[in-house]
Amino acid sequence: MDKVNARKIALDILNDIEDNKAYSNISIRKHLRDKNISKVDKNLIRELVYGVLENKIYLDYGIRSYSKIRLKKIDKSILNVLRMSFYQLIYLDKIPKFAVVDEAVNMSKKINFRTKGFVNALLRNFIRNDLKINLDKIKNDEIEYLSVKYSHPRWIVERWLKEFEKDFTKDLLKANNETPKLTIRTNTLKVERNNLINELKDEKIRVTECTHVNEGLVLEGVSNLDKLKAFKEGKFQVQDESSMLVSKILNPKAGDKILDICSAPGGKATHMAQIMNNRGLIVARDIHEHKLKLIHENANRLGINIIKTQKWDATKLDESQVNKYDKVLVDAPCSGFGIIRRKPELKYNKTSEDIENICELQLEILNIASKYVKAGGTLVYSTCTIEKMENDLVVEEFLGSNKNFIVEKIKDEMILELVGKKGFINLYPNMGKTDGFFIAKLKKIT
Repeated sequence: MDKVNARKIALDILNDIEDNKAYSNISIRKHLRDKNISKVDKNLIRELVYGVLENKIYLDYGIRSYSKIRLKKIDKSILNVLRMSFYQLIYLDKIPKFAVVDEAVNMSKKINFRTKGFVNALLRNFIRNDLKINLDKIKNDEIEYLSVKYSHPRWIVERWLKEFEKDFTKDLLKANNETPKLTIRTNTLKVERNNLINELKDEKIRVTECTHVNEGLVLEGVSNLDKLKAFKEGKFQVQDESSMLVSKILNPKAGDKILDICSAPGGKATHMAQIMNNRGLIVARDIHEHKLKLIHENANRLGINIIKTQKWDATKLDESQVNKYDKVLVDAPCSGFGIIRRKPELKYNKTSEDIENICELQLEILNIASKYVKAGGTLVYSTCTIEKMENDLVVEEFLGSNKNFIVEKIKDEMILELVGKKGFINLYPNMGKTDGFFIAKLKKIT
């Protein structure tokens, strides 16, 4: 497959994300499925999609400064062609400039023949000006400057500057545009970690150990993960270290009865089963039937048989399950602002109103989930966001109205340094190179 087709697929994915609010990882998977695409072209497609999404506001600022037509007047597909072209010219120096222009013109002709002259002139003008994008005009407006430089909507920058120190915010914005490492969890039911490390090294994969979770490994040099023998044999599961910490903190024991109330796709449920040595019961619930299938698939591949899936709406109280569980996990729906590195489109698809609305849902789910915990049992609340409103404030409001729960101390030596003053864990991508995450461990005292 030639490079022009690879760029066309990248364009289709970007259009899908913009038009249908599709998630980048799902759209990429959908558009690459069942196509005979070389490894080089697959890498280029991912590079273009994630590169444009990560830098969209900056790219748009650049296009606007060279265009005589307002961005709102430019056809969406043509705008994505220009974004891809600007991204290649600025960041991918191995691609010849003339090739970028020629391919952009060819693509634009197929979208709307009349736009080819506009696209050609704009890109050649950008090249003539040594690819300069001048931010001097906005340097005095700190929020606008950071918004454009790091491609985060203005309202997010403003929000985080109020929440965090200025230097921390800059580091956070920068980290959100970095490519996250691939992290996996050793399935200790099937293999010892050191044996898995050796097996992966034999496949010419670079392996390093995670800092806070023994079974966690960071991989580099992987092209087709699902083609690896160790993956097919269920010897590992893809999972970020921050997500692994949730099950570690819940600290399940063999024989426990556990409820995972928002479980899909089952990463944490399978990790808990592994820690329990596949002995006990985990009830894994989700509102979507198709997502429950993912839990089954993961559990089967990993050789786990103690997970029982159930379709259930977490906002509805199941009277039959009150006070029945040793431990309950609420991995709550959230804004996802801790995983912007993985899904950069989240920056553009959310509003401050969305965060306020989801906080109400989170508190509702947490209140209902707490009813299922036995006296003396554990309730863990986690999210993949860094928003205080969705994290600390939800738990504090819950504790304020549920006096039979207290913050439980986290005793795991490997994790202690992560625990904050309130007893909660707040993780940020600019600190430990993990996903942004929040974890609170609560105990039911009566």
